[in-house]
Amino acid sequence: MSSECLNINEIFYSIQGEGLYTGCAAVFVRLAGCTMGCSWCDTKYAAQTNMRLAPQSILDEIKKYNCPRIVITGGEPCEQQITPLLDLLHSNGFEIHIETNGSININTQKVKCLTVSPKRNPHPEMLKKADAIKCVIDDNPQSSSQALDYQKYLKNGATLFIQPEGNKKENLIKCLELIKQNPQIRLSVQLHKLIDVK
Repeated sequence: MSSECLNINEIFYSIQGEGLYTGCAAVFVRLAGCTMGCSWCDTKYAAQTNMRLAPQSILDEIKKYNCPRIVITGGEPCEQQITPLLDLLHSNGFEIHIETNGSININTQKVKCLTVSPKRNPHPEMLKKADAIKCVIDDNPQSSSQALDYQKYLKNGATLFIQPEGNKKENLIKCLELIKQNPQIRLSVQLHKLIDVK
């Protein structure tokens, strides 16, 4: 196998459940592995590598679906060398979206939508390049103020989203109060979980 091969957890076709493109069809390429180890991570299963594929093989799989929008997610996709895949997808006319914790600065010139969901030590340049910064609001009393701190990184036209951890009612209430106090930010809920689709 080529040294360009990526560790893949799954490739599937669904709708985007979070952020700017909520409700839009997309092919998801979930890369395996993440060193962050967040306790409330809802994709712990993505630690497992189910296949190793070269960019061309990933493209061949994507082409089975009639959808121009591709979401590269994880795990943490930027922990692997994804530049060849991004180049190939872009040259084939696909609209590339990346979901990342932002800890690793990569070239996003060919990316249509960069969503950074900061955890520990996000790279300032990734925050500045983000089209959306998505912060999880949980039972940590500091999560609301930490989310608001990321506003200073927003480029012109970018959006700060807050998302209730686990879609839990108590976290949703915190989000709604924060939005009413700061009407420039937006709510993101995990729509795919609410309607029970992958």
